[in-house]
This record gives sequence, C-alpha cells and structure tokens, in this order.
Amino acid sequence: MQLSIWGSNERRTSAHEISTTIGEEAIKYLCLVYCEEKLESLPDFPGDTEYLSYAEALKGSGRLIAVEPLQSVQTTTSVRVRNGKVSGTDCPFAETKEQLAGFYLVRDLNEVIQVASKIPPARVGSIEVRLVRASR
Repeated sequence: MQLSIWGSNERRTSAHEISTTIGEEAIKYLCLVYCEEKLESLPDFPGDTEYLSYAEALKGSGRLIAVEPLQSVQTTTSVRVRNGKVSGTDCPFAETKEQLAGFYLVRDLNEVIQVASKIPPARVGSIEVRLVRASR
C-alpha cells in the first residue's frame, strides 16, 4: 500500500520540484498529533517515556527539528478579529472529538509518512502531515 501526503488524484508540486525551487534545507513537514484527551488515562495510551524515546530516535537520525506536547484544550483561547474588533473564546473554537495534542517538525522528504506512522499517538488518534510553506 502506497501512501501519499497529497491525496490520490490531486496534482501538487512534487518534493523534487520544491527542492529545486527553494533548496533541500527549506523542506519541512509538520506532523500534527490529534487524540482524545480522555484517552490519556487509559493504560495502553502512549506515555511520556515512549514519546521521548521516539523523539530521541528521530533526533539522532537528523530528521527531527522540533517536538512539543501541548497543554490541555482547557488552557486554549481562540482569538478572532472581525471588523477591527478582537474577541477571545476560551477553549478551542472547533468542537471535535480529537484535540491537537502536540507536534513533530521533521525534515524527512522520503519517509515522512513512515515517520508519522511511528509517532506513538497514531495508535489511538491521528497524525496530520502538512508541508510547511517556505518563507519568501
């Protein structure tokens, strides 16, 4: 089974085209970790030791740029500006089953799906892989 971060029928700029346009060093992927906070109390939920072990393995391979867990969604504030007025709403604006729990910023052009599939919460949640837009 071949997986693609672009979807099966969409035409996107290929990684090769990106690397020849902006340079190999600029290519980064953000792996957004989503899971249900209530699952964190279950015994089979990946713990900090497993997270740290995988992060250290990625760091040792040179593929990891940054990794950070996020605090509970209870600490979230969503900010919006409408007609010049700033408003804030406690907790995330979107009502979803899974919440953004953290991220891994990686530099791995050829294996990003494999890297994402081994992030421990992939077993209980999902990992969204996004190509980071290059600075102009």
